[in-house]
Amino acid sequence: MIAAIALSALDIAVLIVYLAFIAGMGVYFARRRRVSGDYFLAGQKIPWWAAGLSLLGTSLSAITFMAIPAKAFQTDWVYLLGNLMIVAVAPAVIWCYLPFYRRLKVTSAYEYLELRFGLATRLVGSATFLLFQLGRMGIVVYLPALALSAVSGWNIYACIVAIGLLATFYTTLGGIEAVIWTDVVQVVVLLGGVAVSFVVILMKVPGGAAEIYSTGLAAGKLHAMNLTWDVATASLWVVVLGNFFKFLIPYSSDQAVIQRYLTTSNERDAARGIWLNALASAPVWAAFFALGTCLWAFYQAFPERLNATGHPDQIFAWFIVNELPHGLAGLLVAALFAASMSSLDSSINSMSTALTTDFYGRLRKDSSDADRLRIARIATVVFGIVGTLTAIWLAWLGTKSIWDQFLKIMGLFGGGLAGMFVAGIFTRRAHQKGVLIGFAVSAAILYWASATGAVHFFLYGGIGILTCSIVGWLASLALTHPSKSLDGLTIHSLK
Repeated sequence: MIAAIALSALDIAVLIVYLAFIAGMGVYFARRRRVSGDYFLAGQKIPWWAAGLSLLGTSLSAITFMAIPAKAFQTDWVYLLGNLMIVAVAPAVIWCYLPFYRRLKVTSAYEYLELRFGLATRLVGSATFLLFQLGRMGIVVYLPALALSAVSGWNIYACIVAIGLLATFYTTLGGIEAVIWTDVVQVVVLLGGVAVSFVVILMKVPGGAAEIYSTGLAAGKLHAMNLTWDVATASLWVVVLGNFFKFLIPYSSDQAVIQRYLTTSNERDAARGIWLNALASAPVWAAFFALGTCLWAFYQAFPERLNATGHPDQIFAWFIVNELPHGLAGLLVAALFAASMSSLDSSINSMSTALTTDFYGRLRKDSSDADRLRIARIATVVFGIVGTLTAIWLAWLGTKSIWDQFLKIMGLFGGGLAGMFVAGIFTRRAHQKGVLIGFAVSAAILYWASATGAVHFFLYGGIGILTCSIVGWLASLALTHPSKSLDGLTIHSLK
């Protein structure tokens, strides 16, 4: 085992230039934010391709950049098929969900829940989203900070604070427009860094790609499916079905994602952005799994270069700092920061939008636009600080299974929320009392599933969605509720 190599002056210069450029984008877009509508929706002037790349950047968090290569390095490609389900989810979202968000002219996705059910459902939905994002933010900041600290010798808490402060800075100043355009830049940097890593590994491993493929195949590293009916393991059907629902949760009910749908000039452009993200995600996800296998092959060829005592999620960062030429290492470290910030900025901006729109603006209807803009900026700062402190708390705990923890959080918090949208869009009889009962029952069942380990966590999302929507519909049939017009609010009356 060799010691970590400190970043060179050139690496640090590349990193500083990148971070300064990102901060400068926030300052630039701050001059263009005049009203809350611009701050939340960028005046609906974002090009479809930028919205699509921003969606991609939001999904390609540090969890993708660090944990997926680590997963493939340690195990195999079993999770890959599930990640390709985004392609199956995209048409369902475009045909069944997108029209409601665009044609009802909402700013927050949870405005739909009030229109369909009532204020209580909207507030519960928005609060659930806020809780989910609070859990998510800490993870997407902690993971790259953990890796950077371990391989560079930098203090982990300093890394967390740097990521959190910079993302909060440009998001507070520039709103969603700064978030989207910095996401575009960060996607380019992130994917460029991955491409550079592939080239370096293929050049260094004796035998190149052919050797990596043959040794990986022989060692079972390319194994992609488990043919079993066991619901507690990552079997083929669990991975595929579970990930369909996993992707349906954010693309149908997550404000951080849906807000991108609303920044384009029309519904058609929003659909094109969704398709761009889905079709680009498939090869990108595959590339990250392939990178993990390539890292495994590299350290099989050069075992003395591996940090045998390091955290598994540090493997890619270890390779970056110790194996890449000066300058390129700085680019990849910048990509690590990009992976974290592209998700953190989305979280804090969408949380600010939800809090301002669903709580402050809704409950204080006499508030001015200037008041809402001021509250949005204050909320952005507060959520940025909270996300940073959550990451510091995770660092203090020394938590291990990062990707698995993230997927569990998504299933536990997001399944019932997405189920309320399913009940609202696809049924006529569901009403507020019934759907809130369904939401509570789904939460109880998911808690039981998590506590007992009876099913694989990939199924949490599907369990939450189906339980909430079915129980909510049945409870609605059993309970009386004042009738209301559903014109334009269900798939049966879509205009």
